[in-house]
Amino acid sequence: MPTLALVRHGQSLWNLENRFTGWVDVPLTEKGIEEARAAGERLTGMSFDVAYTSSLIRAQETLRIIMEVAGFELPVIRDQALNERHYGDLQGLNKAKTAERYGDDQVHTWRRSYATPPPNGEALRDTAARTLPFFERAILGDIAQGKDVLVAAHGNSNRSIVMQLDGLDEDEGMALELGTGVPHLYELSEDGEVQDKRILQ
Repeated sequence: MPTLALVRHGQSLWNLENRFTGWVDVPLTEKGIEEARAAGERLTGMSFDVAYTSSLIRAQETLRIIMEVAGFELPVIRDQALNERHYGDLQGLNKAKTAERYGDDQVHTWRRSYATPPPNGEALRDTAARTLPFFERAILGDIAQGKDVLVAAHGNSNRSIVMQLDGLDEDEGMALELGTGVPHLYELSEDGEVQDKRILQ
């Protein structure tokens, strides 16, 4: 039965600084590097056939560290379909200061509404609209061939995949928290149906 492992990248510099990151290419912090190492340790002993990541360095570096720690030698496919949600005009801004400027309710809507995007950015609905077709075509295409797949991506791209796999509605999806560096393991049938799920914390 094929395995799919979804891992959100380790803590990034702007995660630490409480800033909206989106598609800005910021590095991992020391804590983020340790989170990636811990994910690699949790996945050690497993076997994968292929790995996927986004076009952003924090996800790519997380994957590199996981593979190094776990001893995986895998072909790696990078695609911006797996990028984090684009936060538009909010990218680089401090979240608390943005709330002071626009109000807590407005910022909460931008961050947690499924359908309301920040100015010139993406809502989660928009992220899902680019992530899920790639997931269904490429990643589930590998699953259909019986391959075990490792994905290192982002909070919102992974959230859209988990929403589909777990059958979550919009409110449940927006309430879902995916910890940095925490592997979510799915055992799937070759037609993509979930048979089992484990979170390695």
